[in-house]
Amino acid sequence: MIEKRKPIEVTEAVNRVMTYARELTYEIVPIEESDGRVLAEDIYASHPIPSFDKSPYDGFAFKAADTNYASQDAPVSFEVVEHIPAGTIGKKTLKKGEAVRIMTGAPLPKGADCVAMFEICQTYQENEKEYMSIKRTINALDNVNRKGSETLEGTHLVEKGTYIHPGVKAVLATFGHATVCVAKKPLIGLFTTGTELLDVSDDLVPGKIRNSNGHMIASQINRAGGEVRMLGTLADDFEASYKAIQEALNEVDMLITTGGVSVGDYDLMPDIYDKLEAEQLFNKVAMRPGSVTTVAVKGNQLLFGLSGNPSACYVGFELFVRPVIQKAMFSKQPYPPKSKAYLTTDFPKPNPFTRFVRSRVVAKDGQIWIEPAGIDKSAVVTSLIETNAFMMLPGGTRGFKKGDKVEVIFLDTYQGQTEPWTT
Repeated sequence: MIEKRKPIEVTEAVNRVMTYARELTYEIVPIEESDGRVLAEDIYASHPIPSFDKSPYDGFAFKAADTNYASQDAPVSFEVVEHIPAGTIGKKTLKKGEAVRIMTGAPLPKGADCVAMFEICQTYQENEKEYMSIKRTINALDNVNRKGSETLEGTHLVEKGTYIHPGVKAVLATFGHATVCVAKKPLIGLFTTGTELLDVSDDLVPGKIRNSNGHMIASQINRAGGEVRMLGTLADDFEASYKAIQEALNEVDMLITTGGVSVGDYDLMPDIYDKLEAEQLFNKVAMRPGSVTTVAVKGNQLLFGLSGNPSACYVGFELFVRPVIQKAMFSKQPYPPKSKAYLTTDFPKPNPFTRFVRSRVVAKDGQIWIEPAGIDKSAVVTSLIETNAFMMLPGGTRGFKKGDKVEVIFLDTYQGQTEPWTT
């Protein structure tokens, strides 16, 4: 058991949690149901693209050598001997002076080695035959998409752990993946704690608040790619809460509780972890908000005790839970990506510990700018409405001014980075 309430740095806390993060398993789903899932296998090209020499334009295909002496004053004529629409293979082998009318995507016929677009050709009829003339020289392989020019057979295209977006889905379809091997979503149990909590549909009564944390965290779990199991609200009763958590651990991959991790008379989670014989990885982090965030491990299951304050709860999830979910789904870049942005306004608040300010990132004048999304207090929920990033301000700083460059962690993205953020 670690010494109680000894704060550790954020990076150290993240590293301790990720020591226990593990890849889970996979499942097979139809390609139609693969959107937003994560690949559980590498994807290789099973054939070249294109798989044949083809025309990138509507035009005429012929032998390039037949235009060697073509000019404005001496056009060269071809007899058009066949029409080849896309999806059709030409039946003729072209001879000298012959051309085919060819559509975009159609395979080049035998004997042809170039394509001229309709726009530079003139067509005419003579003796009930179709002809085409051209007034310029065309080189061999001009306007030809060569077999394998985009991708060769065996090329590694998509890494295991990649989020399936429309572009990835297009590649899967191109190579015949009617079913897709995807990471199985980790099942995450979620308890909220506190006798003061009302259901979202309840009328407000004195001394009570509606349960916003449960719905917020469930949404964050979904955004991170996990599957949530809402387990309800635990009253401030030790034995009932202990029993409910003990039973829940038999049903889920990991467990989140919100609230009950501070040092008040009814903050029960640390004692529940003790009775479960779970090892506490930390119970205080040198950060604002969410310093009381507590994480424990029992066997191979992580138990996340997040703050009961909405913004602190939100931050704790993104820093500590989201990377574990990403790792469970084979991601090699489980951490939300970090960059830099310019402050749009002064932020004079001193930072004794690393501060994660709920913020909105905007693009202006070709640069990235960031500003607080609302009131910077851990109990505030309305600042989350426009939050799409965290402003990460190092501990020991005395505030920042408009135009200062600060570090930013992006949230609304499926991309990530391989290493945690240094704080």
